[in-house]
Amino acid sequence: MANSKRQLFLKRRLRVRNKLRKVNEGRVRLSVHRSNKNISVQLIDDVNGVTLASASSLEKDLGVIGKNNVEAAAKVGMAIAERAKKAKVTDCYFDRGGFLFHGKVKALAEAAREGGLKF
Repeated sequence: MANSKRQLFLKRRLRVRNKLRKVNEGRVRLSVHRSNKNISVQLIDDVNGVTLASASSLEKDLGVIGKNNVEAAAKVGMAIAERAKKAKVTDCYFDRGGFLFHGKVKALAEAAREGGLKF
């Protein structure tokens, strides 16, 4: 029986997250979520279970409300890099979830790297 797209996505997300947890213990996780209309990202400290910083295309100050394209993802990536500096985070690992590292997710990652995050 063929798996649905949702089931394949969930399997891929667990596979990616479990591999990253084995390699990057003690580091902060940069978690990405992409929907059809928006993109959001969080810096999560899994040891303490807290979110250190977040950014989303829903925020008015970024000026990309209602847009879900590569430019919006790049602005969100720069915003999370600035907020990570304020939270004194420089090293993290990139958790793309079940999303492919292509297009918007890749643009967000590259902008965060340009902003000073190391992963």
